[in-house]
Amino acid sequence: MNHGRTTPRTAPLADGFVNGGVSFWYRDGGPPGRRPALPGDRDYDVAIVGGGYTGLWTAYYLARDRPGLRIAVLEREFAGFGASGRNGGWLYHGFAGARERYAAQHGRAAVREMQRTLFRSVDEVIAVAHTEGIDAGIHKGGMLRVAVGPAQQARLLAAVEEQRDWGFAEEDLRLLDATERAERVAVAGASAAAWTPHAAAVQPAALASGLARAVAARGVDILEGTTVTEILPRNAGGRAVARTDRGRVTADYVIRATEGFSASIAGLRRQWLPMNSSMIVTEPLPDTVWERIGWRNREVLGDTAHAYIYAQRTADGRIALGGRGVPYRFGSRTDTGGVTRPQTVDALWRALVTLFPPAADSAVEHAWCGVLGVPRDWCSTVRLDHTTGLGWAGGYVGSGVTTSNLAGRTLRDLLLRQDTELTALPWVGRQVRPWEPEPLRWAGVHLIHALFRAADRRESAGLAHTSAFARLAGVISGR
Repeated sequence: MNHGRTTPRTAPLADGFVNGGVSFWYRDGGPPGRRPALPGDRDYDVAIVGGGYTGLWTAYYLARDRPGLRIAVLEREFAGFGASGRNGGWLYHGFAGARERYAAQHGRAAVREMQRTLFRSVDEVIAVAHTEGIDAGIHKGGMLRVAVGPAQQARLLAAVEEQRDWGFAEEDLRLLDATERAERVAVAGASAAAWTPHAAAVQPAALASGLARAVAARGVDILEGTTVTEILPRNAGGRAVARTDRGRVTADYVIRATEGFSASIAGLRRQWLPMNSSMIVTEPLPDTVWERIGWRNREVLGDTAHAYIYAQRTADGRIALGGRGVPYRFGSRTDTGGVTRPQTVDALWRALVTLFPPAADSAVEHAWCGVLGVPRDWCSTVRLDHTTGLGWAGGYVGSGVTTSNLAGRTLRDLLLRQDTELTALPWVGRQVRPWEPEPLRWAGVHLIHALFRAADRRESAGLAHTSAFARLAGVISGR
């Protein structure tokens, strides 16, 4: 909501502005040097396809707890190239999917336990980073969700009430009064805000790179520049297969940890939809601007719009803010360079200065984009089939920084055939139907995106309740 201010239509760009180049998070020192590729046919106990958080966490816990296992991570680019090195740096407790969907099969108590496990998973990531000497700039300031306007406020209040209904108290999520809201972060036009302690800001690429080093130090082969084209179940010899452009990898188990890039593997084009998200980051803001904005505790911050934004105050005093640009490319295609359209850069800039007017004189220093994996029912899943030797995890819908850690620990327990509290969680073994074929997939996603945008425009104009456009989009998307 503008509240009478004139919001700049075009983002001011800093000298040396970068568009793409993987992400800003790799700006200092650039992307890591490439590790060797697969040198030809090889055999392992466990082969993991994908060198992002899910694959790295799975390899880490397996190698830590069973050091004799022969483990390989197969990565097309370099470890941390995908969403793991491009995201907004939200190490928080959220997981994708409506709780009621999980509860319908497993009961409410199981869903509550999964949420509690994710609360603890935030601290698990922090603990491993400390143990392994990973300097990822982690600061546990919690998460703020702000509402701007009556419709967003109604949704925020309903979300807090839903938390209470599920058995979570103020120590897990609480509304802030006007004084505390203003003291934490001065968000223009904010009429309500809720805060949870179960979140931290993180430099995501530093976490991915540090985790890759820790995995390699434990004897895991991280094979980069190696494109997996097909994953096959166990053959008559009892070995599953990952076919690559550099040879065949056979293993007792092949784990797919490719998230938004899953469509590049044969037979998986409709499995998880690669949804695009874009980010911008400002130049460092002067102290005079931070005095007006506050944000001293570096909470990660989001709003309750339908086309929502996510933001953090970086360790070096910038605002990094993300949201949807072009939501989806026909045929589940993905780009690799991370270049963001100028229109998207401008839209994100307008969102930033609408929320933080004191930042209006600062320039955008970097813009980038990436993809995240969206299942057809919008619910994350972890699965392992001991008969075929195939497993996978993902579909995080943008909530993967913490959830991938839980996925890695869960896959470890499943692979080691250990019945634990993690293997009993309600997302384990979930079956998801595929997305519709093209052109229905493309048309549906763009229609949903347009409806959510229209809903946000109506609500920004003063609509006091959630727009019917948003309700229609929810029905079409099946969220």
